[in-house]
Amino acid sequence: MSDIILATFNARYTHTSLGLRYLYANLKEFQAQTEIMEFVINSQVGDAIESIMSKKPRIVGFGAYIWNANEISEAITILKQISPETVIILGGPEASYTPHRVDFSAADYIIQGEGDVAFYELCKSLHVNNPPKQKLIKAQMVDLNKIELPYKYYNDHDVANRYIYVEASRGCPYSCEFCLSSLDKKVRNIEIEKFLKELDILWDRGVRNFKFIDRTFNQGIDRANKLMDFFLSKEPPYFIHFEVIPDNFPKTLRERIVQFPPACLQLEVGIQTLQPEISENIYRKLNIPKIQENLEFLEKETKAHLHVDLIVGLPGESLEQFGSNLDMLHAMTKCEIQIGILKKLSGTTLNRHDDLHGMLYSNKPPYDILQNSLISFEMMQKMKRFARFWDMVYNSGNFKRCVTYLFEEGKVYEGFFAFSEWVYNKTESTWQISLDRLASLLFEYLSVVLHVNQEQLKLDMIEDIMVVRGRKLPKFLRYEEVLHVRSEKEQVMFNKRQQKHSKTE
Repeated sequence: MSDIILATFNARYTHTSLGLRYLYANLKEFQAQTEIMEFVINSQVGDAIESIMSKKPRIVGFGAYIWNANEISEAITILKQISPETVIILGGPEASYTPHRVDFSAADYIIQGEGDVAFYELCKSLHVNNPPKQKLIKAQMVDLNKIELPYKYYNDHDVANRYIYVEASRGCPYSCEFCLSSLDKKVRNIEIEKFLKELDILWDRGVRNFKFIDRTFNQGIDRANKLMDFFLSKEPPYFIHFEVIPDNFPKTLRERIVQFPPACLQLEVGIQTLQPEISENIYRKLNIPKIQENLEFLEKETKAHLHVDLIVGLPGESLEQFGSNLDMLHAMTKCEIQIGILKKLSGTTLNRHDDLHGMLYSNKPPYDILQNSLISFEMMQKMKRFARFWDMVYNSGNFKRCVTYLFEEGKVYEGFFAFSEWVYNKTESTWQISLDRLASLLFEYLSVVLHVNQEQLKLDMIEDIMVVRGRKLPKFLRYEEVLHVRSEKEQVMFNKRQQKHSKTE
């Protein structure tokens, strides 16, 4: 039995909840009677509640995020129906900001803000039968150097099977209107030596996949250098992921990045738009010459795996401007380009653009834009499909050679838009399209519509698909060919996605 259950629904089984572990780490005298229970969004909510209630808890704390808001709403509703005496405490970004566009009314208490300390204080009040009178509890920002860090509460199963999320800081100095991190404009750092000791303990336990959730890893260069030095002192293979700002790569940081071997370092580079007037309008810093310079460095001189972002639907930005962004960005780098659809999160100031630009959003998570004065609903639907097919064909790395045939004279947006329209007309779906089926569709489009030479196209597609050793060729490509296969040593070093994007060829 556990008096307190900390629960959430993760987006994938391989994910872990850092937030729940922070709560657990700071529960003091209640820790011994508390348990963390993590579920996955594609599991049955009823089954999750059954598991929770088998512990007969007095208190259940749920972490609500954009990806699990519907599941959390359903879970707290069911839980309150079958066990009205159980106290439900809700926290997390989706609960912290109003208006709530998902029904969280079944919760007894909602902690708005950082719950590391506030959750403990609430449990303490409930334990002595002195419950707060107010349902909404506004938590204060915590001192990261005075609270307990959560990393020892990743268990051995987490270490062996799941990503380990870590943070060296909280907050962001920038004011991008679409991002909740911009609401906390002050970056608060964890004392670096203290944090490095935690990393060392995780490393000794066997952790080799570290995902940093810091919003501006390379804002403080001295700290960034020390973190880089920590991993450079370790023996690969390992995988670390950082979110970085695109205009701050001084010499000392560059010297370290170039030392990382393939498939060890992934950098997520926020771009969002390359239109100065659009960027200024949403309070996003944009330095295009610096972005070009740094992307060129990362692309040509390092083995880092890059992941850059663009957004469709920003206030005042037309599809022609978005297309120009994509063409420009592709000319700068051949890395993954994540195409996102603008979302309006509660708490942000995006709503100030609604009337001027005719911005309409879905009221269901993830709150995607439906249309605006420059992009109709029909075209926004097409762009959502564009983004999905782009991820399947371009970002997957499955068709690195073949996809270039789509981009005649650098017209990346125009070429891929035509292809995405053709694929959707053929399939009437953006889901459950197998790799063999996708390869067949791409081959048909390139050979029949664009008249690419079939024999050369077959050779290119075979090379593309067989980059990952052990794959079977689609039936339409199975004929006698001598295929290049990477050495056994190289195969061990790469996870599949990184291997397909490898710069070692």
